[in-house]
Amino acid sequence: MLNNAIALLNAWFPPTEVHAHCDGPCGVYDPSSARITAEAVLSMTKKIMALEEPSDAAGKVAYANTLSRYIAIKEEQAQKTKEDLLILWTDYFKPVHLESYPDLHDTFWKAAKLCSACKVEVSQQHAEELMAAVEKIHGIFWATKGREVTWVTAS
Repeated sequence: MLNNAIALLNAWFPPTEVHAHCDGPCGVYDPSSARITAEAVLSMTKKIMALEEPSDAAGKVAYANTLSRYIAIKEEQAQKTKEDLLILWTDYFKPVHLESYPDLHDTFWKAAKLCSACKVEVSQQHAEELMAAVEKIHGIFWATKGREVTWVTAS
């Protein structure tokens, strides 16, 4: 009986066909969060590299505490960057974008690999390469929306 009522309602008020580009409503996706977290990876990497281990016992404890905190933040932010990039790659970008950006998959794959590299090592070069990859993705993303959005960093 309920099925008959629903069928009757559908006949009287047929649903409108809609088309969506991505999984969520427009405006949900934005590469800015990946920029912020990638920038934190670079910042923590620089801080780690600048740390100097003191010779006294109390200084060594403070050094170990600071170093472990910087490492934890660097790894956490690299993971967040990877998650943000993977969401953009798998949820926002569609096959139609490959026509304009045939290297799209390679760009994201390499950026995700850089996130992993930044988690397991302390390399300013890789952290800077990650920032460059996120900047490239930023440019592609906004170009697909027909907008120019300036790349801005905190530092």
